[in-house]
Amino acid sequence: MKKYYLIFIIVFSSTVYSQQINEFSFLRYNDVISIDSTNQNFYYKIKQIAISKKSKTFLFLGAENRTQYQYFENENWDEAIKDDNGFILNRALFYVDLKIGDSFRLFSQVQSSTSISRLDPNPLEENPLDLHQLFFDVRVRNFNLRMGRQELYYGSQRLISVREGPNSRLAFDAMKIMYQRNNLSADAFYGYNVKNRFGNFNDRIDSNTKLFGLYTSIKGIKHFNNIEVYFFNIRKSESTFNTFSGLENRNTVGSRIWGSHSNWNYDIETAYQFGKFDRKTIHAWTFSINNSFNYMINKRIQKIGFKTEYISGDKIKNDGSIETFNPLFPRGAYFGLAALIGPSNLIDIHPFLEFQLTQKLNFCVDYDMFWRASENDAIYQPNGAILFNSSNSTSKKIGNQLGASFEYAFNRYLSFTLEGTWFNSGDFIKDVSNGKDILFTASTLTLIL
Repeated sequence: MKKYYLIFIIVFSSTVYSQQINEFSFLRYNDVISIDSTNQNFYYKIKQIAISKKSKTFLFLGAENRTQYQYFENENWDEAIKDDNGFILNRALFYVDLKIGDSFRLFSQVQSSTSISRLDPNPLEENPLDLHQLFFDVRVRNFNLRMGRQELYYGSQRLISVREGPNSRLAFDAMKIMYQRNNLSADAFYGYNVKNRFGNFNDRIDSNTKLFGLYTSIKGIKHFNNIEVYFFNIRKSESTFNTFSGLENRNTVGSRIWGSHSNWNYDIETAYQFGKFDRKTIHAWTFSINNSFNYMINKRIQKIGFKTEYISGDKIKNDGSIETFNPLFPRGAYFGLAALIGPSNLIDIHPFLEFQLTQKLNFCVDYDMFWRASENDAIYQPNGAILFNSSNSTSKKIGNQLGASFEYAFNRYLSFTLEGTWFNSGDFIKDVSNGKDILFTASTLTLIL
């Protein structure tokens, strides 16, 4: 049955690909769909519905499905429940987008995240049916007001992301004002993140966490290409860092410069955090560099790159300050789909290679080396929770991670990815856990309509 299902998907996606021209976005509310009355194929008719051509009122429909098989050997360094067979995660998203002229739109998206054979799923893996997005836009000249449940995505996703890696994407109940003119864009937003819960239509905001942000981007600057400047404030009634818990009021100011020059690509970002954590003063920071060089082999693009970052950790436990960097809402698969550790108290050195083997097949390989920035601080999960506390271990070495992936694009609608990760445990992991090396494999089939 699965064989025939896969054949149907490939044939169907190939058919619509040959007849329809659409541009799908990572944020589906930014999809570009051609309004062409001469195109009368079935896919076109269900993709966009003309309610009133006179008032330019259209209803757009879109969907996507991601089916993913995952297998862990020694999950969480042999601290998790043993699973010898692996499990399947499936995420389905469907949206309806009503646009009236250029001044108003109402966007709604439903999400279904399910798991099969997962021994102990969490709400990010098992969230059968819920309202993922529901917002309206009102546009006046260069300003756009957006209110409601929505995805937020900024810069390199190091601080604010949609959490693409896990089975459930992240949304916020927020109000956002956007300004766009020529090469300048600026956003201001305020809201609460939405917490996934087991069950149907029961996701609610995390009322204990408030987020305010300003994000400005300028493109086409001489010598720099693109510059982004931002400010975020997060207030949490209960946070935990380095075994301390309390009220957190944290500000983040940062900047990112990115672009390309000839065959060289660069992405440099730095951020500083200050504020109050319980009775402690916050002083935390991060700095990252992502450089790569493109070259051609047989008219196909190849890439060699190098990433590195320093993310501060708490130096002295019982003084009056805390230096642990809070990554806020980073992308879920921060260091690969396995998502073993998160970006706090970390030094990372990360060379990588990307090969375009054919027009449709890409191969990537990367090697990560991890250390604790401070031996007196814990290591953290991607969601910011403590993974392992310092436990008086004096070792900074967390481990090394080797990852590889093949991605095949049947067409713009259908893709398949096969990937694997091997984590070689360092002395710190061996000091605080069973310390066994982790092997992770995954295969992903993604259909976008």
